[in-house]
Amino acid sequence: MLHIGESGARLIDLPSLLAARVQPLPKSLMIVAENLARQALRDPSLLGLLEDVVAWSPDKGELVVPLKPSRILLPDSSGLPALMDLAAARDAVAGRGTDPKTINPLTPTTLVIDHSLIVDLAGHPNAQKHNIALEFERNAERYSFFKWAEQAFDNLQVVPPGAGIIHQIHLEALARVVDVFDTSEGPIVGPEFVLGCDSHTPMVNGIGLLAWGVGGIDGEAAALGQPYTVRIPKVVGVRLSGKMPVGATTTDLVLTLTERLRAVGVVGAFVEYFGPGVAELTVPERATIANMAPEYGATVGYFPMDRQTFDYLRQSGRDDAHVKLVEDYAHRAGLVPEGPENAVYSHVIEVDLSGIQPSIAGPRRPQDRIPLNQAKSSFRSALSRPVADNGFGLKGADIGKTIAFEGRQLTHGALTIAAITSCTNTSNPSVMIGAGLLARNAVARGLGVPPWVKTSLAPGSRLVQDYLADVDLMPALEALGFHVVGFGCTTCSGKSGPIDPVLAEGISGGNIVAASVLSGNRNFEGRIHKSTRANYLASPPLVVAFALAGRIDVDFESEPLGKDNAGEDVYLRDIWPDPGELETLVATTTRPDRFRKSYATLFDGSELWTSLDAPTGARFAWNEGSTYVRRPPFFDRGHADLPDRLSDARVLIKCGDSLTTDHVTPSGEILPDSQAGAYLMAQGVAPEDFNAVTQRRGNHEFMARVTFANQRMKNHLAGGVEGGFTRLVEDGELMTVYDAAEAMQGTPLMVLAGKDYGMGSSRDWAAKGPALLGVRIILAESFERIHRANLIGVGIVPLVFPKGMTAQQLKLTGFETYSFVGLKQALREGDPVSITAVSDQETIVFHAYIDIASTQEATLLQSGGMFQNLLKSSGQEGETAWAK
Repeated sequence: MLHIGESGARLIDLPSLLAARVQPLPKSLMIVAENLARQALRDPSLLGLLEDVVAWSPDKGELVVPLKPSRILLPDSSGLPALMDLAAARDAVAGRGTDPKTINPLTPTTLVIDHSLIVDLAGHPNAQKHNIALEFERNAERYSFFKWAEQAFDNLQVVPPGAGIIHQIHLEALARVVDVFDTSEGPIVGPEFVLGCDSHTPMVNGIGLLAWGVGGIDGEAAALGQPYTVRIPKVVGVRLSGKMPVGATTTDLVLTLTERLRAVGVVGAFVEYFGPGVAELTVPERATIANMAPEYGATVGYFPMDRQTFDYLRQSGRDDAHVKLVEDYAHRAGLVPEGPENAVYSHVIEVDLSGIQPSIAGPRRPQDRIPLNQAKSSFRSALSRPVADNGFGLKGADIGKTIAFEGRQLTHGALTIAAITSCTNTSNPSVMIGAGLLARNAVARGLGVPPWVKTSLAPGSRLVQDYLADVDLMPALEALGFHVVGFGCTTCSGKSGPIDPVLAEGISGGNIVAASVLSGNRNFEGRIHKSTRANYLASPPLVVAFALAGRIDVDFESEPLGKDNAGEDVYLRDIWPDPGELETLVATTTRPDRFRKSYATLFDGSELWTSLDAPTGARFAWNEGSTYVRRPPFFDRGHADLPDRLSDARVLIKCGDSLTTDHVTPSGEILPDSQAGAYLMAQGVAPEDFNAVTQRRGNHEFMARVTFANQRMKNHLAGGVEGGFTRLVEDGELMTVYDAAEAMQGTPLMVLAGKDYGMGSSRDWAAKGPALLGVRIILAESFERIHRANLIGVGIVPLVFPKGMTAQQLKLTGFETYSFVGLKQALREGDPVSITAVSDQETIVFHAYIDIASTQEATLLQSGGMFQNLLKSSGQEGETAWAK
C-alpha cells in the first residue's frame, strides 16, 4: 500500500506490483490489475489471476478476468427493459414469500433519458419546444415508470429528458476517473471502472477512464452485484505520430482509424493509443476516437491519463480538490506515460496524423471510408454494383430515373436528411464551431439549403448550444435550417422523424436511391430513415456542405455549392473555416463556469418532468392494457437447464456476414404495414401515435413481432425478398418470421450466420426477441462481443464454426433438420459439439464450439440464462420452457 494526498488515503502500490516486468504493461491493463488487486483483498483466490495480468505478454494468450464495476450507466433505451426486469423479479420473489427489496441494485446506477427524442419538426424556430412536448406526450408511461423506479430502488439516480446524450454527459460531468472505494482494508483510492448499457460507453476512455459497453442483461447482472467477466484476446497499440493537416478534422481521423482497425481485426480487443501524436489531440478529440470503439470492434479505445486529462477536468468545472486527487493518484500509480514508449502490445499499428484526409463513410457501414474527393464516383459506381458488393443493384433505365419535387428534377443521390447529431462529434467543439463558421460564411455569400433537405441540430449536451450562441454562430446555422431540435440521440439511432410525404412517395414510387448524411457513428441500412437507402457519416462541417449541395454525389473540388449574391460560383474551399479563427473560438468553450452553469440543474428536470405523476412503493403496479410498459415474461418463462442433446432443430434465419443488431431489432420508425404496426393498431393505437421501436421496448408482444423484421433484412431462406420473411421449406410459402416461429412452436429454432454476427448497438432485445421466438442456438463464424454475452444472458447458445469452416463451404441451405450432441460436455470441458444436418439430399456431419468466456458464462448458459439463474440463486426456480 501507498499513501496519497493530505488525507493520507491509501492506494494499491502498482509500481511495486509491476516492478519485476522487463517491459511496461499497457496502461489499460494496469487498471485491470489494480481492480483485481482491490478485489483480492477480500478474495485471495483472485491472486492467481492477478499474477496472470501482471505477467501478461502477447504470447500468453487470452486473459479472462472478473472485474468489479464502480458504477453502471443506463440510457433509457436499454434502461427501461433492464429496470422492468428488476421490477418483474421483485414480483417473482414476492410471490414466493421473499421480501421484494432483496432485488435491488448494489452498484451505484445512473439512468439518463436520452434516446426518446424524435425529430418531428426541424428547420423551424419552435422545433425544440415542439419536439420535447411530443416526447413527453408519447412517453408519459415510460417516464412515469422511471420516476417510480428512482424512488423504489436504492442506488438509482435518473437524469430527466433534455440534458443531452448519456456519453457526453458522462464525459463532461459524471465521470470521476479516480475515486475512493470501501475495501476490507478500509478506504482505498483507485481508478474507476464503469459499465454502460450502450456500446459507446468507451467515449470516456478519452480521459483515461476504463469503461465499455455491455448489453442490458449484463448491466442488470452487474448492477445486482453478480460477477462481470471480461475476455481480453489481445491488446493492440496504435502509435499516433505527426499533426493533423489543415482542412482535416477529427471525424476524418476516426473514420480512417475505423477502416484500418476493422481491416486488421480488433474485435473484443483492448486498443490503446500512444505516441507523440496523442499530445496533439485534445480530450474532446480523443473522446471522438474512443467513442467509435464499437465501430472498429474493440472493447475500448483507451487514452492514458496525462496533462490534457487533468486540464480538461479543471476546464469542465470539476472540483479542484478532486482533480488534484486524480492527478496525484495517476502519477503515484504510474498511469501517466513517462519516458520511452516501450510498453508491450500484441501488435502495433502506425498512424501518421499528417496523412489524414477529408473523408466520409458509407453507404451502409462506418468502416467503409471514402476519401471526400471520391464521394461522387463512389456513389455513382455503387448504383449498379450488386447489393452483395455494397451496391444498390440498379440496372438499365433505373439508373437514369428522376422524380419531380417543387419544380426540380431529383435523381439518385438526392440528399433528404442532413443531421448534426450524436455524441461522437457534438462533444468536440472544434468540429461544432467549424460547422458554425462554415454556415456563417455560406450565409454571408448568399447560399442556402434546397427544400428537399431536412436539416437538424441535436447536440449531445446543452453546453453546445450555449457556446455556439455565445460566439454568435447559431443565427447562421438556423438560417440554413440547423435549428436545435432538442438534446439527445436522434437521427443516429433512427429517430430522424418524417420527411416531406410527397418527397417520400416519389422516392418510393420512383425507386430512387436517396441519401442522408449525419455526423453520427452508425449508418447501417434501414436505420436512418426508410426512404434513404444510402447513408453516410461525415464531420459536422461536411454535413453543412452536403446540405448546401443538396446531394451526396458532388465533387467539391470541381463543382460549386451555388452562386453568391453577385452571381459568382462559390466552392467549398471558399467558405471553409479559417484555422486561426477556429482555434480562437474553440478556446472560449473551455471555461469552468460555463460547464458548472450548464450542469447545475442536471437532475432537476423541466416542469414537464416535475409535474408528471408516478406511482410509489416497492412493487410496480402493471397495467396489462398498456402498449408501452407490460410486465416482462422472463421470470415466468425460461429455458430448462441446457440439455446435452438438442434434436430436430430448424433454421429460422440464414444470413451472411455483419448482421447487425439493427437487423435483428430495428430502432427507428414503425411502419403501419408491418406486423408490429398491425399489432399496435389492433390494440387501438393509431399510426400517428406509434412512436419509434426504441420506445416500445417495454412491450414484449410488440418486440417479438419486430424481431428480424428490419425492412432491409436479407434472410437467405426468403429467396431474395428483403424484410422480415422466411420459408419453412425450400419451395414453401413466404411468411413472416414471427408467423413461422408461431407455426414451429415446440421446435428448437436456430440461426445460421457468417462473420461478426451482432455488430452494432448493445441492445438486449436483439437477444431477448429471438429467445421469445424460440431460438435456442446461433451458429456463426464469429460474434461481436456485446451481443454474444447478451445471447448467453437469455440462454441462447452461441456456437462458432472451426476456423476456416463456413455454412457455404459445408453447402448448408438452411432447410435441413439439425441435431446437436455434447452440449453439456462442451460447456464443462470446451469440447466440440457434434452437429448433424439432414436434408432429403444428404446428411452433413461437422462440429462447432460454444463461444464462452468464463465459468460464470458457462453457469448462466447451463441454467437457462440470467433470469433463471437469478431466481435459482435465491432458491426460487421458475418454469422450465419458453412459452410465447
